[in-house]
Amino acid sequence: MAHGKGSAPRRGGAARGGARGRSTGGRAPGRTPPAPKTAPAPKTAPAPEPEAPRTFRLGAVPGATPGRWVDRWSSRRPEVALELVPLEVAEQRTALDDGRVDAAIARRPIDDDGLHVIALYDEVPVVVMSSESDLTVVDELEASDLDGSVLIVPGDDVLGPFDLPATVPPRFDTIETTADAIATVATGVGIAIVPMSLARLHHRRDVTYRPLVGGPVSSVVFAWRRDRDSADIQDFVGIIRGRTANSSR
Repeated sequence: MAHGKGSAPRRGGAARGGARGRSTGGRAPGRTPPAPKTAPAPKTAPAPEPEAPRTFRLGAVPGATPGRWVDRWSSRRPEVALELVPLEVAEQRTALDDGRVDAAIARRPIDDDGLHVIALYDEVPVVVMSSESDLTVVDELEASDLDGSVLIVPGDDVLGPFDLPATVPPRFDTIETTADAIATVATGVGIAIVPMSLARLHHRRDVTYRPLVGGPVSSVVFAWRRDRDSADIQDFVGIIRGRTANSSR
């Protein structure tokens, strides 16, 4: 059948009403999808510099008993060594001033100008005597029991002047140390009055002691310079006051 002029179909064209080609979903054939973008790794902060080794120097006068506090420090602050520095009472303030110690367990009286001072405890005074003395027959003594006794006051006495007018001063020169005074007491020459901790520190088999009712107490304190306060000192204050490692100051 002959076709009319101009009615021939276009070459390659689809017949009207014929099936359409498959959809490619908008992608060009043969092209791979782009890889998903990955977030950059977060930057990590540099590790902090390790602390330089340091030592906390704690002064302690004779008779002071900081053992339990030192033990707690060692378990709580093992990275900071604690050095216990023995001090005589006469040098307790100068040791703080010249930096030999960071803080000190000291005795009053102490010049507290420029210092922080925390009271710790008061010590009972005792009368030290020869173990053969008649004064040993009672469990505690009063001032009147000492009438006529030779009272030896050492050069490093920590109790200060007190009123015992009925005692007798020794006829020999001042004995410089408490240890030597107690050794003299052991001979039966006289008595000495000291804080109980010093009587225990210088204990001998040939001496004993009895509490002195109404006698002068010795106040033990923790002291440090105001201008040298530090985190280490505040941690030690916390230990003294019974704060736990997680307690706030």
